[in-house]
Amino acid sequence: MRSSDFVHLHVHTEYSLLDGAIRIDSLLKRAASFHMNSVAITDHGTMYGVIEFYDKAYKAGIKPIIGCELYISPTSRFDKDPRYKTGLFHLTVLAKNARGYKNLCKLVTAGHLEGFYYKPRVDKDILEECSEGLIALSGCLHGEIPRLIQAGRLEKAAQVARAYQKMFGDGNFYLEVQNNGIAAQEIVNQALLKMSGELSIPLVATNDCHYLDRADVRAHDILLCIQTGTTVQEKKRLKFRTDQLYFKSPEEMKSYFRQYPGAIENSCEISNRCNVEIDFNTYHFPKFEIPSVKGDNDAIERDGSSLNADEYLQQRARDGLEERLQQIRSKRSDLAAEDIQSYKNRLSQELAVIRKMGFSAYFLVVADFVRFAREQNIPVGPGRGSAAGSLVAYALKITDLDPIAYGLIFERFLNPARKSMPDIDIDFCIEGRDTVFKYIVEKYGGPNHVAQILTFGKMQARAVIRDVGRALDIPLREVDTIAKMIPANVSLESALSKEPKLKSVADKKPQIEELLTIARALEGLPRHASTHAAGVVISDEPLVSYLPLARGKKGEVVTQYDMKGIEKIGLVKFDLLGLRNLTVMKHACEIIRRQGRNPPDLSNLDLSDEKTFQLLASGDTTGVFQLESSGMKDLLIRLRPTSFRDIIALVALYRPGPLDSGMHDEFVRRKNGRLPVTYIVPELEPILKDTYGVILYQEQVMKIAGVLADYSMAEADNLRKAMGKKIGEIMAEERQRFLARATGKGVEAAKAEKIFDLIEKFGRYGFNKAHSAAYAMIAYQTAYLKAHFPVEFMAALLTSEMNDTERVVKHIAECRSHGIEILPPDINQSNMSFTAVEGKIRFGLAAVKNVGEGAIESILEVRQEGGAFKSLSDFCRRVNYKKVNRRVIESLIKCGAFDPTGAKRSQMMSVLDKTI
Repeated sequence: MRSSDFVHLHVHTEYSLLDGAIRIDSLLKRAASFHMNSVAITDHGTMYGVIEFYDKAYKAGIKPIIGCELYISPTSRFDKDPRYKTGLFHLTVLAKNARGYKNLCKLVTAGHLEGFYYKPRVDKDILEECSEGLIALSGCLHGEIPRLIQAGRLEKAAQVARAYQKMFGDGNFYLEVQNNGIAAQEIVNQALLKMSGELSIPLVATNDCHYLDRADVRAHDILLCIQTGTTVQEKKRLKFRTDQLYFKSPEEMKSYFRQYPGAIENSCEISNRCNVEIDFNTYHFPKFEIPSVKGDNDAIERDGSSLNADEYLQQRARDGLEERLQQIRSKRSDLAAEDIQSYKNRLSQELAVIRKMGFSAYFLVVADFVRFAREQNIPVGPGRGSAAGSLVAYALKITDLDPIAYGLIFERFLNPARKSMPDIDIDFCIEGRDTVFKYIVEKYGGPNHVAQILTFGKMQARAVIRDVGRALDIPLREVDTIAKMIPANVSLESALSKEPKLKSVADKKPQIEELLTIARALEGLPRHASTHAAGVVISDEPLVSYLPLARGKKGEVVTQYDMKGIEKIGLVKFDLLGLRNLTVMKHACEIIRRQGRNPPDLSNLDLSDEKTFQLLASGDTTGVFQLESSGMKDLLIRLRPTSFRDIIALVALYRPGPLDSGMHDEFVRRKNGRLPVTYIVPELEPILKDTYGVILYQEQVMKIAGVLADYSMAEADNLRKAMGKKIGEIMAEERQRFLARATGKGVEAAKAEKIFDLIEKFGRYGFNKAHSAAYAMIAYQTAYLKAHFPVEFMAALLTSEMNDTERVVKHIAECRSHGIEILPPDINQSNMSFTAVEGKIRFGLAAVKNVGEGAIESILEVRQEGGAFKSLSDFCRRVNYKKVNRRVIESLIKCGAFDPTGAKRSQMMSVLDKTI
């Protein structure tokens, strides 16, 4: 195939948020259709799309050129003077090699972390410092040199050009000429042509591409309106006064630039010199400092400082298992020597896999910050996801669920036959999650080594209809009607095919037709960048060695690559999630303790507690984790759970797949004896007994493959994964493998076929039992608290929802239905949160509308120091009006907080202004 003799070097993708409209997939398809063997992306001030672009380009056989259009500050990047808000220059920069990529990351990071002022700005000091390995182009009409030319300052423009040439080195700076149909560009191009000859600085042709086709200009214009919050009718708005900023063909570019010597050829010459390679094959684990302590284990009796990560993990895990076994012995008098040996064997097997895959440091880091959380009395969930299947994680107290007791499989979590990073997600009490994150930052190298992870909000169907409708200035009511015709989580394409009325409206109204056409063109584009709720990355080297950084809305340092990009480049992510239910349980235990009672040990509950199961079987589960939806309540009443294993099953059953297939009905009938529980072969009984013969968990599929067809657990996990993907060709191969092995072990061919049919039928809906078991434990813990400490639990639940009036009203109704009296707000008795008082619940002041935490803290402080408030005037005289303003006082009067002082609300309102 012939190669194009032109390469686009100035391209804005969808990651020039609300400015670029070129999707990376479409860009690569178009480049391939033009026979371009390479193409660049140069998004505005960011590198958001680099990893997606790099990965997809190589897979498409196109060399990716990594670049960025930088914003250059005319003064220091640290200068945030409003005069320079709009006086930025643009500069197109491309990475030649690994050094250039790192320097580009440093520049983009500096723009965001140091120079951000409306835009991420760099200055010439850091540009010069980081110029090695980069090629710079003079930029669009907003470049420094084109701006000077437009101002008639040709000598100054030449001076700046020489400075850039010196900064980047001979052959690394080009004068950028463009074909964009703007009159000013023609003037600039002619001046650059002349300057090129006079200064011996080569030209290069680009097109500042913002959209793929010329026909996309209208959709792009609407995108700019969405970015600026304007409508197409407004005259003073951001608008590109041309329709030429599309991805032009090589022929179009060559036709225009015939009179510009070398401009076309130099695009290929630059392309040939840009050869960045990003490593996708190496993991960059954080450095874990091994403490200098002696191990208790006889096998390793050396100072901790001389141990490596593998040895130290082995020591910690074995010591931890001994502690766990002591706990298990205290509950199980029948624990035999062979049982203990099975635990030790499993631990050794897991440690061997972890060591072989090089993940010891990962486990040590997770164990470290979980240990810190527990030491700080920050509640930690018993587990989340497949990590609960690891005995090493259990021994290290990362998880709190015995995987052997619940039949959980390590290979479901970490498959030695498929190298991928372990993924241990940890739930923390919401109030403590930030404390844990701060510890990680301090322990593992500060913000240079630790950052939160970026995520993108996409323009979804309903939202993009509303965005485009506003930009087109279509009446809100009309736009809202269209938006509501689109089902949730459905694309516009699908909605148009499924909803005849939508197409009918579009056919009758040209304006609506345009709305839908443009919305479809923009649907799915990233709308904004935000901080991932849980993702944290910890690196061995400074993060900027691997990727660019930015700041989130709260000032936090975030990566510019999303979760997938982080994983691609081998950085290690950790998920720290805040779980409200852990906070509810913490508050409930605190309330119990404040009343002089001992709260239950939630990690050591009786899992056959009669009162708890009575509550569950009655469906009285408002506030109970995972079990409070109306559908789940109905399922609880029908199922009548009698064991903890039933709760594990409930968590797995109540999902779209099992519900749609009717699996939950079959499960209920079998559990309650209305359907017989049968097994095709006896070997299935120990695997399926807990689920009454139904294949409910992915782990059951793996065990069936292992027991009946001699699959290793690694092979069985591959089977499990193949079922999830539902790829016919792979499943056909797996069927043949299973049948051959099962019949080879003596299973009748017809029965083997039937068993695989069952695996295929139920396996596609199978859920991760490790996750179900861990979340069932939290469900049981919350149900236990509600059953045994209803007042304290509901007070804690109300406190957790104080900012949601609708939820507070719902929970108050729940309390009253259980005979729990809710005492009204009282300026002398209420605290910040809801509290338990002699079997009743006192309303918390933070749940009163318009009364903020700062005001409440001030009120409580004054009350603590000077005693109860005797009247409204006494209150107003004592509190700080700057913190407790008129609106707060008015809200407190209206909610009845001052009623106990004896004055009427109407009377207090009438004298409020005078009293203040």
